[in-house]
Amino acid sequence: MRKLVVKGGAPLNGSVKISGAKNSALPIMAASLLLTGQSHLTNIPLLNDVVTMIRVLRVLGLRVEYSEPNTVHIWVNGKIKHVAPYELVTKMRASFFIIGPILARMGLAKVPLPGGCAIGFRPVNFYIKGLEALGAKIRMEHGFVIAEANKLKGAKIYLDFPSVGATESLMMAATLAEGQTVIENSAQEPEITDLAAYLKKCGALIEGEGTETITITGVDKLNGCEYKIIPDRIEAGTFIVLGATPNSKVTVENVIPEHLVSVTTKLADCGALIKSDASKVVVSGPKRPKAVNFKTLPYPGFPTDMQAQLTSLLSIADGTSVINETIFENRFMHVQELKRMGADIQIEGHSVIINGAIKLSGAPVRASDLRAGAALTIAALIAEGETTIDDIDRYIDRGYEKFVQKLKGLGADVQEIA
Repeated sequence: MRKLVVKGGAPLNGSVKISGAKNSALPIMAASLLLTGQSHLTNIPLLNDVVTMIRVLRVLGLRVEYSEPNTVHIWVNGKIKHVAPYELVTKMRASFFIIGPILARMGLAKVPLPGGCAIGFRPVNFYIKGLEALGAKIRMEHGFVIAEANKLKGAKIYLDFPSVGATESLMMAATLAEGQTVIENSAQEPEITDLAAYLKKCGALIEGEGTETITITGVDKLNGCEYKIIPDRIEAGTFIVLGATPNSKVTVENVIPEHLVSVTTKLADCGALIKSDASKVVVSGPKRPKAVNFKTLPYPGFPTDMQAQLTSLLSIADGTSVINETIFENRFMHVQELKRMGADIQIEGHSVIINGAIKLSGAPVRASDLRAGAALTIAALIAEGETTIDDIDRYIDRGYEKFVQKLKGLGADVQEIA
């Protein structure tokens, strides 16, 4: 396992260019299972999860090639396989949404229950109920979900929770279903809109993406196309938080500022100076951030994927902050590691109470999930002395392209060691 060694205590300064959105790239790559012909996807970040998805698609019978700069070429000629590989899907929870497009294309899908970051109970029953509404018969067998349907039929689907993965999988399945499908209480994240834009360019009929109600009218066939992925708003948010650390100034380029409003608004409340234009955000950090309260919510609320990063910043804020986590019940695993660095944080149910410390001190810590790894890096850059972060290849490398290189470009004293 690789480690990240960080010597903190110095402000950051400079510019960083944000990569394409991992959480758009993965479902858009999966959507290629629905298509005929070739697709050329650009602005795809070269991340461990993307490599895993490439391997999944190859096992399912697609020809997939990666080329610089950040382009994935996909050829779909003929039938695809209906059984997804256990050893790959269980590495990455996001890959479970392939069940929708495989079922729509083949009439049969056998997909193992997913793996991924251990941040809480993320049930697949939202997927199952939706596919059953479309006419699929579902059974569980030896750790696999098996879905069958001669032909999916359009239906009205209400999601008990606006799950991003379920919305994506059901939207993909419905594009080849017979008739009209309406997904209510759907997720509204920008990645949903990006997937819909790709599918529409391939010939799908979709309306209402980005709202609570998505309407899909099934078509007989979808064709490959060329498409550019949107920038990664969580990577952007992470570097914006880095810009809000004491006395730092960071220009975050290649972003869509409206995707980041909940983050930039909260950082402004912390005392950071925020300036935005069409494709960049400039952040200047105060001498010491102010305490703030917030809770995580589905988009357009404050993203759960940014909670850990802001927790690190608030650990040195002036005053007491309260954070309520409403999405994942086990997303405070970074707290114990921050406490090793001198943070004064208490967990109470689904909330944390942070009494801002004057300083943090470097310490050996371990990343417990993708965003916790980013949060510990932020804390390490704030802290005095040296911090060693374990397991960066298991977690940080899954969601941040060229992370160390980008940090060094901002003047950070960081290095990877085996």
